[in-house]
Amino acid sequence: MLLAELSERLLAGDRRALAKAITLAENLDQRRDELLRLTAPHTGRAHILGVTGPPGVGKSTLVGALARSLRSASCRVGILAIDPSSPFTGGALLGDRIRLDGLENDPGVYVRSMATRGLGGGLCRAAWDTARLMDAAGFDPVIIETVGVGQTDWEIRHLADTVLVALSPGAGDSIQALKAGIMEIADVFVINKSDLPGADQTRAEVAAVLDLQQVWDWLPPVQPVVALEDRGIPELLAQVAKHKEFLNSDGRWTTKRAQRWKTELQSVLFAKLQAGLGQWQDTHVTEQALIGVTSGLLTVTQAADCILEWASGCQVATDGV
Repeated sequence: MLLAELSERLLAGDRRALAKAITLAENLDQRRDELLRLTAPHTGRAHILGVTGPPGVGKSTLVGALARSLRSASCRVGILAIDPSSPFTGGALLGDRIRLDGLENDPGVYVRSMATRGLGGGLCRAAWDTARLMDAAGFDPVIIETVGVGQTDWEIRHLADTVLVALSPGAGDSIQALKAGIMEIADVFVINKSDLPGADQTRAEVAAVLDLQQVWDWLPPVQPVVALEDRGIPELLAQVAKHKEFLNSDGRWTTKRAQRWKTELQSVLFAKLQAGLGQWQDTHVTEQALIGVTSGLLTVTQAADCILEWASGCQVATDGV
């Protein structure tokens, strides 16, 4: 299928075309850049919701409850569920859709599971492109469920417009949330399984720490829900809508999206630099730099500078050919 045809079908909401486009993005296919360029004018409309939190808090159940409620309001919902890859085999179960009961046959819901492929931060490289492609296909909102790796699950703050941090009572999650990092990325705290003992205490602990902060442009609300029974979901979506209104005020939405492009650009540049270093690590220059370090003539930083200076000159020479 030609890219122009694939793009047209995707923009018309064709689910098979969207699936093929996401596969190109996930496999880092060379054609994906042109496809993203063709669909770019039709993006930027979807509200991207990030759902994160420690493992076992019911993130997938929460995503399913959110999607069902949004569908009752006639929204077309895109869902990207990220699963961890095995450090031994590189494989992933990709079982999140098992918990999305009642949505698998809904034409207004598109679910895609994706593995991290060893990347940290709770996301994978293709997540950015996938969110953009779902947006172009007319899905709004796009919900991204991260791996849920606790205090290191920060990348979602760059990709999502609104971040929901899910916690549950009785598992020590509130203590984890109070630590630097996870506390700072939340736009809304969700206390799932709030029918269990300790829910009020968890909610109070989070609220107490929020009160200690001196300045908040946006004070994250703490919303109790029972996602398994769809209880508290309308109230949670009302908080999400309030945050969207907040972003639309004073140009915050535009600023946030500009920062997203900057972060993504930095990420791609870093990935390309890593790939280049992989090619340079066995060169004669690297060997000489290591000899300089082991003999005490160079520090590690000086050796790295020498390699980068050589690699930069090598790249310039290559480009000029």
